[in-house]
Amino acid sequence: MHLIITDAWLAKSRAIHLSGKQLLLAGMGISLTLMLVAAGLYHWVFLKGAREGWPVIGTLVKLVVKDEFAQRDRIMRDNLDVMAKQLGEMQAKMIQIESLGERVSGLAGINPNDIKTKPGQGGTLVSGRSLTMEELQSTLTDLERLSGQRTDLLTVMESRLFEQKVRAMMVPTQSPVANVNSGSGFGWRIDPISGHSALHTGLDFQAPPGTPILAAAGGVVVTQEVHPAYGNMIEVDHGKGLITRYAHSSRVFVKNGDLIKRGQKIAEVGTTGRSTGPHLHFEVLVQGVFQDPQKFLNAGHDLPAQQLALASAQKVNINATPNSQVRR
Repeated sequence: MHLIITDAWLAKSRAIHLSGKQLLLAGMGISLTLMLVAAGLYHWVFLKGAREGWPVIGTLVKLVVKDEFAQRDRIMRDNLDVMAKQLGEMQAKMIQIESLGERVSGLAGINPNDIKTKPGQGGTLVSGRSLTMEELQSTLTDLERLSGQRTDLLTVMESRLFEQKVRAMMVPTQSPVANVNSGSGFGWRIDPISGHSALHTGLDFQAPPGTPILAAAGGVVVTQEVHPAYGNMIEVDHGKGLITRYAHSSRVFVKNGDLIKRGQKIAEVGTTGRSTGPHLHFEVLVQGVFQDPQKFLNAGHDLPAQQLALASAQKVNINATPNSQVRR
């Protein structure tokens, strides 16, 4: 690049040659100088004007500061909105956890109010620094993850406890006739009709005709018929080879295939079939082998005892006669 410099009277002139590199350096120097001058003017004009209360400068400073605060408020609101959403999700999970906890404690036989009592806390106060926004966000994330894990754990526990409760409801531990003591027990005796020694394969409950007969456990009705010896007879299958039998009833309220629940009225006491008077003849069979019903009734609501009784019943064979040869 060539530059020609002349004086005012055009009497003298001088030619200057600038290379591309020199021209670039010169441009950068000019630009840097302008930036420094602008920064100096900004510092002097705005700060001095703000300190001395120049109207125009003061207004500009207020606008700049207001814009900075507005931007900070927007960022803060955005962060608060995110945390508020997480907090709402955590509140929903806590309600779910509380509901699960009540159901689990109920299945486990625990009073939910006993675990809701606020624990005592205290001690010397050692103050710490305030949490930053990042630390608070991290804490909320950890709590959300932990609440999810606790929800999954309680769900599994509820499922297992409910399964155990269902199994307990399928074991015949409820008396089939309410408020009535059992009469003739299970075992060998003198038959009241033939007068000979015979195996009594069940448990008798003496009661007036029409007394409700209740299901000793939940199950499915697999037999409802009139039997020569049992009279009006009902058999209920409770699964795993466990069957209860109700005999001599006067009226029957269920039929084959009915799904019944524990304590449901299925018949009324009578004296049909091979019987000397109104009573319920109640039997328990495991894999087709007669068992002592009193063992199951004594187990009550103690699930381990029920399972033990059932397990022992599956192993014990009392050399009972076939169903068609039983004696009342």
